[in-house]
Amino acid sequence: MSYCLNPHCPKPENPDDVKFCRTCGTKLLLKERYRAIKPIGQGGFGKTFLAVDEDKPSKPRCVIKQFYPQSQGTSTLAKAVELFNQEAVQLDELGKHPQIPELLAYFTQENRQYLVQEFIDGQNLAQELAHKGAFSETQIWQLLNDLLSVLQFCHARHVIHRDIKPENIIRESNAERKLVLVDFGAAKSATGAALNKTGTSIGSPEYVAPEQMRGKAIFASDIYSLGATCINLLTVRSPFDSYDTNNDTWVWQQYLQTPVSNELSRILNKMLASIPIRRYQTVDEVLKDLNKYSPAAAKPAIAPKPIPQSPPNSPPNFVSKSPSQLERELEEMKTQFMGNSKPQPNKIQPQNPTPQPSSSNKIDEELEELKAKYLGNNNP
Repeated sequence: MSYCLNPHCPKPENPDDVKFCRTCGTKLLLKERYRAIKPIGQGGFGKTFLAVDEDKPSKPRCVIKQFYPQSQGTSTLAKAVELFNQEAVQLDELGKHPQIPELLAYFTQENRQYLVQEFIDGQNLAQELAHKGAFSETQIWQLLNDLLSVLQFCHARHVIHRDIKPENIIRESNAERKLVLVDFGAAKSATGAALNKTGTSIGSPEYVAPEQMRGKAIFASDIYSLGATCINLLTVRSPFDSYDTNNDTWVWQQYLQTPVSNELSRILNKMLASIPIRRYQTVDEVLKDLNKYSPAAAKPAIAPKPIPQSPPNSPPNFVSKSPSQLERELEEMKTQFMGNSKPQPNKIQPQNPTPQPSSSNKIDEELEELKAKYLGNNNP
């Protein structure tokens, strides 16, 4: 099926083999190659469509974002135009990171602006949370490892995402199952004067850092939003409901089905510090702690059982035996020396393993010395 992109078309569905809408006559191919199949999202500033790139032999799927603001207010429209253009610029600057959708095209057709980008097949984390329930600590460790590297890439190019939340993180449905950060419509450049300029508050309030609410987003604002995303996935609650406003403190640990390690709690709470200077300032700082506290290190190690050792200079084990036992063993030793030069297994050997006695009297004398020595020191 081909879907007509004219917002006013009463019957936008068309067969996939026609080039013009049968109802309104609008051209169905954008830039002679991108064909919309069906709408997959709609907001105040336009619509999003699943599409096909007809110019490539494999006909890969892609996403068309159509800029068509519903509001007619001058200031609102101007802001909408700015955000739409901004997303195209940001995606173009971020290049081809494997966890960021690639920008394929940006153009105007029939007085409407369009952005075409790579299609990410999978569920976003809000959908995953609804279907599978709360995330485990192991999943949160993995999520942080996966997404912090993406933020590191963005921040190195002076881009602040400003709208990190479960809905904007998609887990691919292919074998790699990568997490992809999408929707850079709110992203902001953090270069030059833009760093010190107070702008419009952008983002979803539940996940937005306090300074960003005042229009002053910084790199640490993305770290805050990622932390808020993590506690939402752990508690299945809005971050708003995990904060005690009376005591100005996070209480998300109270709503966990399964407690998490102190190490993970410490990292998340520092990501969520309301005062920016008390928060992680850079992604590198978070990664440093994350690498220090791996999931294995986050669990208490089982101490090995101590190996019992004999006190220094202690006599052989048979010292603790009774005199009668010692006498029997000394007699056995005498028998070994007199009757068999090869000691039997597990029998106590004398200090000289290969004695050459000249007579039985000499053996008797040596055994008597041993007997006197050990029996004399057998007192407790």
